[in-house]
Amino acid sequence: MMQELGRQALVSIFSHIIFIIITWQVLQAVRYDHIFKKTRTFEAKIVIILLTIVIGSTVSNFFLDLINWTQQALYLF
Repeated sequence: MMQELGRQALVSIFSHIIFIIITWQVLQAVRYDHIFKKTRTFEAKIVIILLTIVIGSTVSNFFLDLINWTQQALYLF
């Protein structure tokens, strides 16, 4: 039981990190110069970092939930 919880925690951590890295790479391709003023580069970087964490964590949670739901669906039959 405890090993299962530990395994699930590691999978969740790695999933979040992987999806945050993927999101960071994707958001680097977007041009933000027309959204932010040239004097607000620090604020723009903070917004991009926070947006990366939000999107990456949301996508990761979706996939982790999907995996859990498919494992639980086995109990229907």
